[in-house]
Amino acid sequence: MQLPTINTADWAHSTRDEADLFDQASGLGFGDVHFKIDQNTHLRAIIAIHNTRLGPALGGCRCVPYPSTRAALLDVLHLAQTMSYKAAIAGLPSGGGKAVIVRPSQVYDRELLFEAFGDFVEELGGRFISSVDSGTGVADMDVMARRTRYVRSTSATAASGGDPSPITALGVRYGIEAAVTFKHHRSDLSGIHVAIQGVGHVGYALARQLHKLGAALTICDSDKWAAERCADEFGAKIVSLEAIYTVPSDVFAPCALGGVINDETIHKLATGIVAGATNNPLSDLRHADILHNRGILYAPDYVINAGGLMKVLVQDPTALLKKVAGIHDTLLALFTQSESTNTSPLRLANRMAESVLYGPDAV
Repeated sequence: MQLPTINTADWAHSTRDEADLFDQASGLGFGDVHFKIDQNTHLRAIIAIHNTRLGPALGGCRCVPYPSTRAALLDVLHLAQTMSYKAAIAGLPSGGGKAVIVRPSQVYDRELLFEAFGDFVEELGGRFISSVDSGTGVADMDVMARRTRYVRSTSATAASGGDPSPITALGVRYGIEAAVTFKHHRSDLSGIHVAIQGVGHVGYALARQLHKLGAALTICDSDKWAAERCADEFGAKIVSLEAIYTVPSDVFAPCALGGVINDETIHKLATGIVAGATNNPLSDLRHADILHNRGILYAPDYVINAGGLMKVLVQDPTALLKKVAGIHDTLLALFTQSESTNTSPLRLANRMAESVLYGPDAV
């Protein structure tokens, strides 16, 4: 079974009446999808449970102003699939799921919204466990915890993990080191030029770590304050959102939302490595092949950014750091196999994940 790795960028703004929900979900190997509307709090939410073979579905809750229900649906479907693959590759006892809340356009009470979402999660009886994601934070998880047992990344319980951003960034840094080692045959990052797209929670933490290791940074962010903070603290050069693709760099690190490498942007890349924290940065699996054919080394997103999931599931601090450090060796092995088989690292990672999820006959 070769399941597609497709992001929402090409679909999210489409007005075409394409395949229906069942066709889309079946093509991604689902699972079940749950919708919730609460008129009192303006909650409109979707929980997608992709696969529970390895354990209950665990995934973040994203709260952003989607342009349409279709965009929200496509986002949650592909993100949930990614979570299944992430857990499978990392050897974690977790299924794959994801939740999205369409952020209300009208005035709303955020606490009431997340209490209602907590009720939604509780109704599923533990088949889905929520945590933080884009547009949500530890405070939101604390609110949800009033209404459901099935939430992680709260501030009250150490086992819940808290903010996963620093650990996610650490794993991405290890992944960048692996890519630089493989491509440039060096073990340090001194003087390595990294172009970071998005310096929010994870992007900022990554920039800080890279700066300490001597990397040169170019950054962009729609939030002027976030960008200027990195310029002030790390000497990063700020460029526009459009210019980041064309910056000559050793590493392009997407750390914002998905689908940023697509038919329009892929040929603008002036880098030798793509390695960042974003989930599903490629709009389609074929973009992994294009990168591979151009000699651009791609670190599969769900391998390099697995540190956040590891933090949620691995409670012992020493064991957690050892697990995150293993991202380096996993990627090195993947890059080596990619070179020897002339196959993109993403296709190889997909086959590995699908073998775990569906058995060796599936690939």
